[in-house]
Amino acid sequence: MSDKKNGLTYADAGVDIDAGNALVDRIKPAAAATNRSGVMAGLGGFGALFDLKAAGFSDPILVGATDGVGTKLRIAIDTGHLDTIGIDLVAMCVNDLVCQGAEPLFFLDYFATGKLEMEDAATIIEGIAEGCKRSGCALIGGETAEMPGMYGAGDFDLAGFSVGAMERGAGLPAEVSEGDVLLGLASDGVHSNGYSLVRRVVEHSGLSWDAASPFGEGTLGQALLTPTRLYVKQSLAAIRSGGVRALAHITGGGLTENIPRVLPDGLGISIDLDAWDLPPVFKWLASEGGIAEPEMLKTFNSGIGMVLVVAKDEAERLTSLLTEAGETVAQLGHVTKEAGVAYRGNLL
Repeated sequence: MSDKKNGLTYADAGVDIDAGNALVDRIKPAAAATNRSGVMAGLGGFGALFDLKAAGFSDPILVGATDGVGTKLRIAIDTGHLDTIGIDLVAMCVNDLVCQGAEPLFFLDYFATGKLEMEDAATIIEGIAEGCKRSGCALIGGETAEMPGMYGAGDFDLAGFSVGAMERGAGLPAEVSEGDVLLGLASDGVHSNGYSLVRRVVEHSGLSWDAASPFGEGTLGQALLTPTRLYVKQSLAAIRSGGVRALAHITGGGLTENIPRVLPDGLGISIDLDAWDLPPVFKWLASEGGIAEPEMLKTFNSGIGMVLVVAKDEAERLTSLLTEAGETVAQLGHVTKEAGVAYRGNLL
């Protein structure tokens, strides 16, 4: 091999392999804290191993989900508050899995940035680990990509991938029928959808991210970074107790578009908008942005982050079960024989 002076290195091109290796070592304890039955091998290998039999399944069907957190990332980047955005990433994936009746088993993340900043990256991934821990899901792998020239200073992107399982024949939705009751579980705020509109409203208001929140405690940026609520453990408990026929994670499309996704052809829903109180953040967005009620219901979760479709004679029992699990539950309405979504009452 020739010995040329002043030869370029990968580090000269902006990629620090040593920093990436150091990050893996830094996050290993956080990943280890998410360990659950079935995990065979985690971080460090070319792949991660998971034993479905050891996780307690006899005839499993695998269910996969992938998602991101959208332009909520922009607020996290601009404010420097990075500790909860990883929880959002996990929630957007595992909340979808449980809607299929699946138990989330493991999670992998993709973190891409122009220049790897150790503390920021570790904070983000430790947030991912926290989301996994809260949902009983193991963080067993991921990818950290340092890509100079692709991202501006301080910018990054996130994607998440989760795999769950259920026993054959236990998938949802199942047997949804006219008269079934809609139970809405309260959201913890805007969650992770509609942030392009949120950012436009904030721009219109003239407020900065560090201004006092006009609808809650702390700064505006901190309030809007409240993480997506995780509904996994409480939803699985409800499913396993019987009477749950479908679940709908209320993300982009709001109540208007997400609930019909779990209905058989020909059926619809009737929703009473007076069944719950619209949280202050949504009242502020609607007022400041002049957003009409139909747009609110189609863009945001409007205070309801998950909807369970349950048998009518099981509604009260499941309401009690979910309430005891820490959820705020509202009986939103019911399934109808007329296709479409019918609203009554007033949201605003």
